Amino acid sequence: MLTTTTDTLQGETIEEYLDIVTAEVVYGSNALRDFFAGFRDFFGGRTGSYEKLFTKGQKQAVEELTERAEKLGADAVIGIKVDTGTIKVDEEGTMLVITATGTAVKLS
Repeated sequence: MLTTTTDTLQGETIEEYLDIVTAEVVYGSNALRDFFAGFRDFFGGRTGSYEKLFTKGQKQAVEELTERAEKLGADAVIGIKVDTGTIKVDEEGTMLVITATGTAVKLS
């Protein structure tokens, strides 16, 4: 399965646009990770635990996206965009949301 952030595939001809596909990955908060991230926020610097979480989540979202495209009979997903956000659960908890969106296409 070919995947790209562009709206075309060089050297390929798009035969049919099948549908828009989306995939979401949601992670709950982790008290220990949040505690250490708070130190990083106060003292400055990068937060490795969250960077790893974003990397993992983005990979999982794109993998889910391609699986959904394959179910439609797609050969590729073009125009992929990955977004992140949070959902506030209560006064102390948030959830991280990573969403991937693209267009499933059939190649000739």
